[in-house]
Amino acid sequence: MATPSRKTSTSSPLASKRALPRDPSSEVPSKKKSSAPQAAPPPSLPLQSSGPFVEGSIVRIAMENFLTYDICEVSPGPHLNMIIGANGTGKSSIVCAICLGLAGKPAFMGRADKVGFFVKRGCTKGMVEIELFRTSGNLIITREIDVAKNQSFWFINKKSTTQKVVEEQVAALNIQVGNLCQFLPQDKVGEFAKLSKIELLEATEKSVGPPEMHRYHCDLKNFREKEKQLETSCKEKTEYLEKMIQRNERYKQDVERFYERKRHLDLIEMLEAKRPWVEYENVRQEYEEVKLARDRVKEEVRKLKEGQIPMTHRIEEIERQRYNLEARIKEKAIDIKETSQKCKQKQDIIERKDKQIEELQQALTVKQNEEHDRQRRISNTRKMIEDLQNELKTTENCENLQPQIDAITNDLRRVQEEKALCEGEIIDKRKERENLEKEKKNVDDHITRFDDLMNQKEDKLRQRYRDTYAAVLWLRNNRDKFKQRVCEPIMLTINMKDNKNAKYIENHIPANDLRAFVFESQEDMEVFLKEVRDNKKLRVNAVIAPKNSYADKAPSRSLNELKEYGFFSYLRELFDAPDPVMSYLCCQYHIHEVPVGTERTRERIERVIQETRLKQIYTAEEKYVVKTSFYSNKVISSNTSLKVAQFLTVTVDLEQRRHLEEQLKEINRKLQAVESGLITLCETNKHLEHKDNELRQKKKDLLERKTKKRQLEQKISSKLGSLKLMEQDTCNLEEEERKASTKIKEINVQKAKLVTELTNLIKICTSLHIQKVDLILQNTTVISEKNKLESDYMAASSQLRLTEQHFIELDESRQRLLQKCKELMKRARQVCNLGAEQTVPQEYQTAFQDLPNTLDEIDALLTEERSRASCFTGLNPTVVEEYTKREEEIEQLTEELKIKKVELDKYRENISQVKERWLNPLKELVEKINEKFSNFFSSMQCAGEVDLHTENEEDYDKYGIRIRVKFRSSTQLHELTPHHQSGGERSVSTMLYLMALQELNRCPFRVVDEINQGMDPINERRVFEMVVNTACKENTSQYFFITPKLLQNLPYSDKMTVLFVYNGPHMLEPNRWNLKAFQRRRRRITFTQPSQ
Repeated sequence: MATPSRKTSTSSPLASKRALPRDPSSEVPSKKKSSAPQAAPPPSLPLQSSGPFVEGSIVRIAMENFLTYDICEVSPGPHLNMIIGANGTGKSSIVCAICLGLAGKPAFMGRADKVGFFVKRGCTKGMVEIELFRTSGNLIITREIDVAKNQSFWFINKKSTTQKVVEEQVAALNIQVGNLCQFLPQDKVGEFAKLSKIELLEATEKSVGPPEMHRYHCDLKNFREKEKQLETSCKEKTEYLEKMIQRNERYKQDVERFYERKRHLDLIEMLEAKRPWVEYENVRQEYEEVKLARDRVKEEVRKLKEGQIPMTHRIEEIERQRYNLEARIKEKAIDIKETSQKCKQKQDIIERKDKQIEELQQALTVKQNEEHDRQRRISNTRKMIEDLQNELKTTENCENLQPQIDAITNDLRRVQEEKALCEGEIIDKRKERENLEKEKKNVDDHITRFDDLMNQKEDKLRQRYRDTYAAVLWLRNNRDKFKQRVCEPIMLTINMKDNKNAKYIENHIPANDLRAFVFESQEDMEVFLKEVRDNKKLRVNAVIAPKNSYADKAPSRSLNELKEYGFFSYLRELFDAPDPVMSYLCCQYHIHEVPVGTERTRERIERVIQETRLKQIYTAEEKYVVKTSFYSNKVISSNTSLKVAQFLTVTVDLEQRRHLEEQLKEINRKLQAVESGLITLCETNKHLEHKDNELRQKKKDLLERKTKKRQLEQKISSKLGSLKLMEQDTCNLEEEERKASTKIKEINVQKAKLVTELTNLIKICTSLHIQKVDLILQNTTVISEKNKLESDYMAASSQLRLTEQHFIELDESRQRLLQKCKELMKRARQVCNLGAEQTVPQEYQTAFQDLPNTLDEIDALLTEERSRASCFTGLNPTVVEEYTKREEEIEQLTEELKIKKVELDKYRENISQVKERWLNPLKELVEKINEKFSNFFSSMQCAGEVDLHTENEEDYDKYGIRIRVKFRSSTQLHELTPHHQSGGERSVSTMLYLMALQELNRCPFRVVDEINQGMDPINERRVFEMVVNTACKENTSQYFFITPKLLQNLPYSDKMTVLFVYNGPHMLEPNRWNLKAFQRRRRRITFTQPSQ
């Protein structure tokens, strides 16, 4: 037996683990690796030796930062590899490494759906490396896992590659990690028994069958599906073909009559085709006549136009003369305008000279006035200085006024502080008033909403019971007439806690009591009824509440006792009502004793009636009344469906409304207090404002008295400065008058020269006006002659227009006849289906020769043929179309049916050939599996068999492998299912089926993880013996058997490889492990042992 190899670890929960290399005596050579922790193993070359390994067997498994391992390398043997270790040490981690390293899906392990979850916690990357045996050179597959990106990076023989290439390489070695018949991880053991017969057959075909077996099976399923489609299609087409043939026979006589009628219609069609040609010929002759008349009138128009040419030339010549004269008139007008503008310019210059003279005179007058004003101001200023000096002499000394000013300033400061405090209190009071008003508005809105809900209830009462509603209004206005409490109608005073429960109350309490008034005193009720019934003639109901209140009376049975039947409440707990109303309803209708249930109550109603003995019961939608027969003592129950609630669906919380009214009263009281305080503060503030103004005025008067002397001195100084300036600003009026007179004389000289120039321009303008008038007279003579010529031209034009109008009418008539000819020609061609360039076919010409040539004869013959065609009634053209169409379809269907049958025969032949190649090898394979499976079970004193199961031999998608087992002699063989057998029996059956597949040896290795956990010791020992015997035979595939424990004294084989998984606080650190030292120590111990 090969020596075990396993790992070291520290006692930390995240302890690093490392697998120890195998003993050198093992049959499979292993590679050494670095002892440094967390380091990736050094690259190793593929093994070339063949040894006992089969193609695709696992030679080496290396892991780094994978699940529980830091660094680990496992070298399995070629036959049975038994991996043993306690739970949690990392046995299944090796299985996960095999699956993920060979491009298996993470979800197949049943642990996690993301590959990143298989990396050791706290690490960012992990690695799995699998070395597979190949005769051409071992295949090393490396998978590096990135946790952050949840991605894998693949390498084959240390060269980067893709997952698809890895999957192809693995598939080429017939490794199927997703096939439970080959790879059975711990979390998938229970799913093997859940495999259907069809799924088990598919897994077995892939695992041990020839490579083409599963492909043949898939081809057969596809062929069979196509065969079914072809059979259905042939059957449908045959039935449809027979129906169409029968239908055509029924319509044959109608078709013959149709064709007889068609001959008459064809003659009608030919007559109708010739008629447009005859019409066209008649219109064409008329067109030729009109065309000749138009040509004659056209010649007359030409002659009249030639006679107008000389007259036109003379008019054009006169028009040119008139144009020249008007041009000269315009030139004279332009000259006159230019001369007038020059005159206007001279006049403007003269006016400006007059304005300059006027401005000089006004400037002189202004200077004279300024001088007089300066003298007056000097006099006034001297008088003001004298008055101010007199006032300064009489002003008293104001130095003793400062103590009074200081005292008033202190009083003013104190008043202002009091005023600021008062204004702050006013602001606070106003904010408090605003807050109270907002709160009052919110409460009013809430009360309004409650009133709206109450109004809805009252509207329902008014609409249904007008007298009751009138009595409610009377009661609200006359409550002082009653000694004790009077409640309004019950439907107004009841408030449902949940509107959906209103239907129970309305179905339990009669409508007469729902609209009844409730009284506590008999005397009050008589007063009420006398007034509303006798005096007002209103139809109302009234009831009196019991003297002793029933409102709080406890039910005879606790609700907790009834909850198991689905009851959730008594009727009394579903609503609120005043105490007299609640007391009356409990007394009269026992609402505290009637429970309300759910749909669950209705489902077990018979049990509820028998066990609870309740007299009335409500379920979700029904009411049950239970009675006991007085004579037979039998329980009799009746049920009615609940009516929809009408009155109690609106809920008004009267207690909350009363609370809101009290809250509103408190807010109004606070508002009054705030208003009173605000008025007092405003009066105080007004008094302080008045006192502040008085003190300010006193202070102002004292300050004015104190500064008056200094102000007088400043004013005197200012006035003296002004007086000095005014005396210095003198003006010489005589010099100014002389200068002004000189300038006015110069302007008058310039003005006389301008008047002379203006007189010359006026004379030139008069001469130009005379010339313009002469030209206008000449233009008038020319225009007169032109008008006479135009009059003669108009007379000749009138004659020309009449002739042209006649020509136009004839031309329009010609165009109309031409258009009509074209339309008739077009219609005639359309009737004959002719193109624009096509001539009338010979067949039409021949047919037209035998037909009449006049319209009257054609119309008469048409009438006759139409009468004959109308005799054939009841014929439908669609019948003939359908008849012809069906004839074509019959031919087409016959041909299609023939092709389909040929295709069906071909598919059947293919199915027969493929079936023979698939079914016979499959039966032989299943027979071999059954033989080994039965032998295994027989050796355990049990029975088991495997057979190929199908309900219909032609349904290839329903074929499956059925496993039937028997573990006791007293029972029959039963099919292996997830429910019939125990967990241990299913494990034994699964293990033995996998062992039966083992010797067929098509897959390179098998993995079974902890399948012996549910077995009893006897079965476990028997199964283990079979596993050892089967897996250790020559030329069998590699086998991995993972288990946490083994029985004692089990048989072992030299070809087994036992791999122990150790974990504990006394394990060596990975960097302290030395393989060579371990081997030397082992040899030393072996040599020193005494001989047995």
